[in-house]
Amino acid sequence: MKLIVVPAMLGSLAVLSACSTGSVTQRDVECAGATVVGAVVGGALGNQLGGGSGQDILTAGGAVAGGTVANKAAGC
Repeated sequence: MKLIVVPAMLGSLAVLSACSTGSVTQRDVECAGATVVGAVVGGALGNQLGGGSGQDILTAGGAVAGGTVANKAAGC
């Protein structure tokens, strides 16, 4: 299960970035980088908690929360 989640997230990120209509600026790259790093850190922290299917839920929740917090912290 976990081996599928990371490639799926990266693939969806690539597809969504390909759908943009304007040119990519340095600010866009910084925002995307902050979001990805925050999601990885949040997912890693969430993975340390719980057990069984609860651990999977906390990992996903941590990734979403980490990405959101990092995005806001970067001013995006």
